[in-house]
Amino acid sequence: MAQVEATTERVVAADPEKVFDTLADYSGTRAKLLPEHFSEYEVREGGDGEGTLVHWKLQATSKRVRDCLLEVSEPTDGQLVEKDRNSSMVTTWTVTPAGEGRSRVVVTTTWNGAGGIGGFFEKTFAPKGLGRIYDAVLAKLATEVEK
Repeated sequence: MAQVEATTERVVAADPEKVFDTLADYSGTRAKLLPEHFSEYEVREGGDGEGTLVHWKLQATSKRVRDCLLEVSEPTDGQLVEKDRNSSMVTTWTVTPAGEGRSRVVVTTTWNGAGGIGGFFEKTFAPKGLGRIYDAVLAKLATEVEK
């Protein structure tokens, strides 16, 4: 069982603090950033960064739906980590300065993939699909913070 990783990044025209605060606002802004691949969004505990427990379903393909219950932590400044209680999936959001009034946002998701031929296809295609989903999230994030 190999680890699968998908990484996407974008530079947005907003200060890192504003970008991070927008991403960490699970009880407000975060739901607005999610494309149609996400459903049943619900904050169960907290709602602002560290200590938040949030649920959603992620439909990565027409046949593949993940039921996610994510614990949020902030291990370092500018970093949000979402660990799924229902699987090995971990998503890390990192916000760093990218010049004056600009931020680089990198989102990386890892999980333990399947073995055998199914694992080969998962490792080959899942990162591209998840990358497209997170590209959509980052586009909505840019629209939100660049207002």
